[in-house]
Amino acid sequence: MAPRDWLQQFVQDGTISRDQLMEAHDMAGSLGIAPEDALIKLEYIDAGRINEAKARAFGFKPVNLDGMEIPHSVIELVPESVARENLVIPVSFENERLAVAVIDPLNYEVVEKLRFILDRDVEMLMGQKDQILSAINRHYGQSQTESVDSMLLEFTETAIDFTEAELSRAETEAADDENSPVIRLVNLIIQEAVNMRASDIHVEPFDDRVRIRYRIDGVLIERDSPPKRLLPALVSRLKVMGRIDITEKRRPQDGRIKTRVAGREFDLRVSILPTQHGQAIVMRILDRDNIKVGIRNLGFSEDNYRKFQNIIRRPNGIFLVTGPTGSGKTTTLYSALGELNRPDRKIITAEDPVEYYLPGINQVEVRSPIGLTFARIIRAMLRQAPNVILVGEVRDAETAEMAIQASLTGHLVFSTLHTNDAPGSITRLIDMGVQPFLVASSVMAIMAQRLVRVVCSKCGEPYEPPPDEVQQFEITEDRLSAARFMRGKGCNHCQHTGFRGRKAVFELMVMNSVLREMTFRSEPTQNLRRQARLFGMKTLVEDAVDKALAGITTLPEAYSLKAGSE
Repeated sequence: MAPRDWLQQFVQDGTISRDQLMEAHDMAGSLGIAPEDALIKLEYIDAGRINEAKARAFGFKPVNLDGMEIPHSVIELVPESVARENLVIPVSFENERLAVAVIDPLNYEVVEKLRFILDRDVEMLMGQKDQILSAINRHYGQSQTESVDSMLLEFTETAIDFTEAELSRAETEAADDENSPVIRLVNLIIQEAVNMRASDIHVEPFDDRVRIRYRIDGVLIERDSPPKRLLPALVSRLKVMGRIDITEKRRPQDGRIKTRVAGREFDLRVSILPTQHGQAIVMRILDRDNIKVGIRNLGFSEDNYRKFQNIIRRPNGIFLVTGPTGSGKTTTLYSALGELNRPDRKIITAEDPVEYYLPGINQVEVRSPIGLTFARIIRAMLRQAPNVILVGEVRDAETAEMAIQASLTGHLVFSTLHTNDAPGSITRLIDMGVQPFLVASSVMAIMAQRLVRVVCSKCGEPYEPPPDEVQQFEITEDRLSAARFMRGKGCNHCQHTGFRGRKAVFELMVMNSVLREMTFRSEPTQNLRRQARLFGMKTLVEDAVDKALAGITTLPEAYSLKAGSE
């Protein structure tokens, strides 16, 4: 079989269908990734099988790094910086030949770079990305003494202090000395948070300590606390990195940090808030890979997936995604834009701020101090003749009315709103001051969403939930008998939580003539919800229960949504 046809073998042996392979190629084209990576994202084939098949097709030897202990004498042949930047790890050294695990042996740029840097004969083995990253963290963490824990211990046990003079020098010199203890600590904190898949880093000052926490899969996890005397130096360093005024200590400030971890680019959105005990910092970690999810992999049921595809392909109208901050609204809308991003379509966005930069899409950032508001941007972008418009958030009547006018003049408009459920968005728009007939004629669908944690794939095991868990929901005996409940025991892969990653649950309300008539009459939310459910709308809790029955998440995760909606 020719290497270029190697994915066809999965169709021939019945693992996937020809349509699924075509879907993977389409996703790969729209996201700029390899078709095999798309198959993994779509969860049609696991990474291990892909790795073995690709190695076989191209004549490379696959390697399984799970649990493999590599001798320190081999590890020290490749510097950590080289390993992390290129995502490679040495595996063995025999007869002056170094075997190195890489993600893609066909990436000749990395291969040649390794041979040049290491100045020795190198054999390429094909490894899985997550296994290579885990092995790097495991082995280099053991072979080098510096880590967040060791540095915090050093600061706590020794009297390393930061006088006003030293802080002033660090501020004026832009704190560029990479050997400075504080700079190394800040870099290690960011690196550790990225490796642990954190979405946010919280640095919070209190009377006697500084608390550092990472938000992982929506849950805050506390790290060891640095001494309070370290706070001014930490804040100064982060301000310098984010190009924020280091002399201002009384007002809230915002900035952005660009950094590189394990060969990948990350943006950190920095927010600084003066508190009673000092300046508190929250850094939102923006990983560009997070928005390359693909619509199929967001977590839609088959029914909702078909409806969503129909909605985003309509020529005009408004599609609203609603939910609290951190519920995945941006990821969903960017996935839709990625699907629609073709050379024959013009797409413009108005965002506050622009979180992710999308190639091929015109993105405009709101700047309220100079009068560049959502409404003003929409008015200007209509003169640019776009096909699709994304409005970051509908915050007031003026923005809502401009978005509605854009939809009525033949544009497809995407936007977000902060409401608890889909039917509540209709009432919210009318309460803002938008005329009911405008809402009824322009809104084509509203989708509420939340995120639930996914059972760890490594330590997940079948279990029988106790009766009190099941009784919280209306689940029929037939569905219970066919259910496949799963829970995680806890392992290194999931930091012993039993969960790794999150998936969205959805409540998709598609407008029809009955719902439009009810909107025109400004009927209350509960009437709209009742009618939408008669037309087949599943609530957020029902979608979460479906995922629990399929073993994707757990009933307690579904119950957390139920408790939040009551």
